[in-house]
Amino acid sequence: MSNSWPIHGGRLRPLLARFGLPQDQPMLDFSANINPLGPPGWLIAQLGAWLGDVATSLGRYPDPDDCSAEQAIAKYNGVGAEQVLVTNGGIEAIFLAAALHSRPRAGQRALIITPTFAEYARACAHYGLAVTTLVLEADPQAGHAAPMLLNVEAVERAMPGCALVFICRPNNPTGSLVPKAAIQRLLDVADRHGTTLVVDEAFIDFTPQDEALTDLLGRYSNLILLRSMTKFYAVPGLRLGYLLAAKETRRHLAERQMSWSVNALAKALVVPLLSDVDYAARTHAWLDTERSFPERLAKLGFVVPPSHANFYLLGDIGNGQTLPDASEALMEFLLQRGFVARHTHNFAGLDGHWLRLALHESAANRQLFGALEEWKSQRHQIREGRV
Repeated sequence: MSNSWPIHGGRLRPLLARFGLPQDQPMLDFSANINPLGPPGWLIAQLGAWLGDVATSLGRYPDPDDCSAEQAIAKYNGVGAEQVLVTNGGIEAIFLAAALHSRPRAGQRALIITPTFAEYARACAHYGLAVTTLVLEADPQAGHAAPMLLNVEAVERAMPGCALVFICRPNNPTGSLVPKAAIQRLLDVADRHGTTLVVDEAFIDFTPQDEALTDLLGRYSNLILLRSMTKFYAVPGLRLGYLLAAKETRRHLAERQMSWSVNALAKALVVPLLSDVDYAARTHAWLDTERSFPERLAKLGFVVPPSHANFYLLGDIGNGQTLPDASEALMEFLLQRGFVARHTHNFAGLDGHWLRLALHESAANRQLFGALEEWKSQRHQIREGRV
């Protein structure tokens, strides 16, 4: 049955159909890790006027010599514009990183740290790269079995023969964050083996402190950083991302990018989005207020591993462990009450034992808390034989 689960969050229709619920049922979506503040207000309020300003660009191909977006991204990240490549969302950046190694030497492969985003494996398969996986380890001191910790020594042992290594940081779906010192250590080892380290920082703007790796780009030519602008600015329909790399690496990546892959409207938004410091401040104020919300769920009796991102794992306990049957029952319970969670059946190492939930605004989080409190109350009554 689990093979029919959608492979990404935000896929409401197949979930409703799976559980026999009406397609028009009102829902709060906790399955997609998007900024709940929505797009910046000026983008909505002034969309017509803004479209009028850029409308003339629709009648011609995107200008490959217009570097304003690259310059804005470079300034934002403290790097050179020649190190920036704007992409059609973070997915294109992932596929370009795999394309850079599409003709591996005999026996070369990719190493993917799991459980993680499914598109890394899809990109490797598309370009004929064999994949080896290494599963994050559970913290024996944490009191739960969620795979959260990267065994750096195990990665080092697996690195010989690897053309590239994919690491998501903070990791989707666990929210765990590989320390910067560990990344530096891996980069040193990777350099000796001719391995490229691809670090997906799609959620780095949601982390509580400056944990970005951009300052390492000047020291390591074997580092590629992937970024998404659609999650933080809540514009996933536009498909807008970028990658950062050494100048020569960026040039090789650009050679593999399809012509005009980023449309003129999306590229024109880069400068005003990055200039909106008020929106960024409001987002971080929301995060500061709501980041402790998962701890409240833990006090209800759920297992909620610590997260550095704008989402978290949640498990319920049955017979002393998190169980897929319990997570599916909980998902259905939440759907019936108007909440969409993300299943984990297609995340190796989680195998459906957990749900992933995005942080929402305060009012929505309170509603979710009430539903989960009701779930716990019902489970307690069942155990007591009162239902």
